[in-house]
Amino acid sequence: MPKYNIQVNGKNQEVDVAEDTPLLWVLRDSLHLVGTKYGCGIAQCGACTVHLDGAAVRSCMFPVSAIGTGKITTIEGLSEKGDHPLQVAWNEVDVPQCGYCQSGQIMTAAALLAENPKPTMNQIVDTMHGNICRCGAYHRIREAVKLASTKI
Repeated sequence: MPKYNIQVNGKNQEVDVAEDTPLLWVLRDSLHLVGTKYGCGIAQCGACTVHLDGAAVRSCMFPVSAIGTGKITTIEGLSEKGDHPLQVAWNEVDVPQCGYCQSGQIMTAAALLAENPKPTMNQIVDTMHGNICRCGAYHRIREAVKLASTKI
């Protein structure tokens, strides 16, 4: 099996996995970063969202061999103390219910706010549209993203 040197949350990591191994399983099984969740396995729900060089990607369908020199950020690497404006807003608005989709929701929103720190509600809705919340907390998710944009 090939070895891949990848940068995850600012740390260089070496993993020994098949080239078609999805990044999700590298993160969870090889690196024990379990904040990124498996949802659908076909890149449709957003639970597995991480950043590659700041862009939101669905890690369940992204092969480790495609990372190259890119830098991966997971929910664990978003903020050392859990005080990213989105994490703070998530708590203030009391978004989580079951919590399963939350890391993917936050990572998608973080990519949006990094690119556009003051999005309109329509831009938030458009960006977050592909992330599924089983509990239906969409209104609170949008509210938290908007609140976080005032804290950046």
